[in-house]
Amino acid sequence: MHRVCAELAPRAARIQAREFPTNEQMLNQTTTARIRAAFSNPGWVCLAWFGMTAGVSLLAVPAQFGATAATRAVSLDVARTIFTALNKAELVALVLLLIVVRVSGNARKWWAASSVLAFIVLLQTVWLLPELAERARLILAGTEPPPSIAHAAYSTLELVKLGLLLFLGLAAISRPETKRP
Repeated sequence: MHRVCAELAPRAARIQAREFPTNEQMLNQTTTARIRAAFSNPGWVCLAWFGMTAGVSLLAVPAQFGATAATRAVSLDVARTIFTALNKAELVALVLLLIVVRVSGNARKWWAASSVLAFIVLLQTVWLLPELAERARLILAGTEPPPSIAHAAYSTLELVKLGLLLFLGLAAISRPETKRP
């Protein structure tokens, strides 16, 4: 028994001589790792994007058109400006989502959903927003434009996008994935 204690004594001295991180340093490492894991989860981008889009599309613009003091022309002009700004913010959110998906190590899992979101945003950017802006310009100029499916298509795509963002965001934060090489 004495021999075992003699062998352990130098080991115990070596352990005591080591500098271990303090509790605060360990806590900071854990917090840093948690923050890194959170930012590499695409869920936060999806939910932030959902909130931004829902706030504008489902709350602000419908409320603006319901305001009795605002004329149709003023509401159309403000809506055109708001949706142009929203589109730019959504393009930034899309790029950010694609970066986070790539960094997360789960790009295969997120590829299809990210592609659908990219298709919707690009379709809105290239076709629907310019057509709706032109219709608003015609109305502001005093001309009633011919019937078009652009508004219905934009609204439908907006609801699909919101549903997809909410589903993906909640799925990502409820089941965080570990980074794969």
